Amino acid sequence: MMKGQNSEERARLGTVVSGSLNRGVEVKLDASVSVEDMAVGRYVAIEGEKRRFFGMITDVSLEIIDPRAAITPPDIADPFIAQVITGTTTYGKLRVLPMLTIGGDAASILEGPQPAKTVPTHFSEVKLASQRDVELVFGAEDEKRFYVGTPLDMETRVCLNVSEFVKRSNGVFGKSGTGKTFLTRLLLIGMLQKQVAVSLVFDMHSEYGWEGKTEKGYKVKGLKQLFPSKVAIFTLDEESSRRRKVSTDVVVRIGYDEIEPEDIELLRQTLNLTEASTQAVYQLAREFGDRKWLETVLNLTEDASKQLISRLNIHDSTYRNLRRGLENLRRFSFLIPRAPDNSVRRILEYLDRGINVILEFGRFEDFAAYILVANLLSRRIHAKYRENAEREMGGEVAPSHPLVITIEEAHRFLNSEVSARTIFGRIAREMRKYNVTLLVIDQRPSGIDGEVMSQLGTKITCLLDDERDIDSVLTGAAGKSELKSVLSKLETKQQALIFGHAVPMPVVIKTREYGSAQSYKELGFLEAAELKRKTEKDIEDLWAS
Repeated sequence: MMKGQNSEERARLGTVVSGSLNRGVEVKLDASVSVEDMAVGRYVAIEGEKRRFFGMITDVSLEIIDPRAAITPPDIADPFIAQVITGTTTYGKLRVLPMLTIGGDAASILEGPQPAKTVPTHFSEVKLASQRDVELVFGAEDEKRFYVGTPLDMETRVCLNVSEFVKRSNGVFGKSGTGKTFLTRLLLIGMLQKQVAVSLVFDMHSEYGWEGKTEKGYKVKGLKQLFPSKVAIFTLDEESSRRRKVSTDVVVRIGYDEIEPEDIELLRQTLNLTEASTQAVYQLAREFGDRKWLETVLNLTEDASKQLISRLNIHDSTYRNLRRGLENLRRFSFLIPRAPDNSVRRILEYLDRGINVILEFGRFEDFAAYILVANLLSRRIHAKYRENAEREMGGEVAPSHPLVITIEEAHRFLNSEVSARTIFGRIAREMRKYNVTLLVIDQRPSGIDGEVMSQLGTKITCLLDDERDIDSVLTGAAGKSELKSVLSKLETKQQALIFGHAVPMPVVIKTREYGSAQSYKELGFLEAAELKRKTEKDIEDLWAS
């Protein structure tokens, strides 16, 4: 807001003087408008001749009319001189990217905002977008939309269409410490509250289940505390859960007989295996059988190993490299020769009942454990969903709950070297063919295969400072160069750029608060004492009526 003006006048910024649809229009600021009040990422409304345009400021610049003033700057110590110069010798300029239009006739208004396919005429009036403009574009919170934050310098709520969000795989990106975990918690809560999908979260650092921590060390509630009947915590490390006083629903154990050659191939870099070693795994699986090969190899004596590699014509150094890598798996106590329970079946039982599953890794934060478990379980769960989808097509069963699988450090699964061979690469390319999509979390999006990035439907991006990461995130986005400027100007915390299928246009938001008593209340959760008071009051009101 500009000082000393009434509400109608202060909304006006200037007029359109030039531009194009691809690069955006240029707006000359009125002399009364300070360029210092403008910010990249803010919204403006442009009153065209036939329609209204809604766009985002992508650049702010200082312009000069008389070049001589740049060589010999005038003395602006006198306020009168400064006022005369502003708007005559110098002026401020905005670049605005028009994104949506609202037609002038009744039919167009009923259709709602549409993508901009033209530009406003010369000298069209430009104003700051009003609260009502933002509400018209993003809609109010309802059974499909979830409030995720507010636009810059505004209090209006920006809502994400979570119903559209779960129809494709999506990504949350940003460098370390920018708030990716908090954003992801909000997204998971939104999907859960609106009941558009169930989630399977591979929680590498145990941050989503019972409780997490802020950068300053404050505790915040996890999904299990907020939705005790709708969230189940599975764990690979019962001892860690007990130390943290977290009550778990299922302890996961994985048998050697469940590990396939494809699982080891994905661990090639993590276990320092050579290409020849990973190929030898397939030979060993054929020799001993898919369900017995790993336990058999790990228990072979030195003499038996020599006879084996001689029979299979495997080079001695290749076999030793493979054995060293496989021996590392013995460190994981959740791996045992035969698992007493089928973890995939247990997870599916919960998902089928509409209960979200969070798998905590406890002390097993090793990338080898994370990659092995996430890929192994997801591959089998996806196979079951695929089978169910095919039976559904035949009219045999009811459709499954849409499933969103959340993975952290996504570039480990989706880099160009392995994405074609992982189940996650397949899911990202399938979109929601079998009712399964991904929510990928990463601080190095440039490490994700370009084809996979282009398939992500909605991207929520906090600050990134690496040029390659920024270019990767904006792959396939309309107005890429303009959005690049917006993304590079984000603050380090609690700001994000959202663009893609779940929002009508790109938007920079200040993320809604999460972790305070007030934030839990806004999410619909009451503290125990308040809940007790409310219950007692409801009973009193009932008897009084």
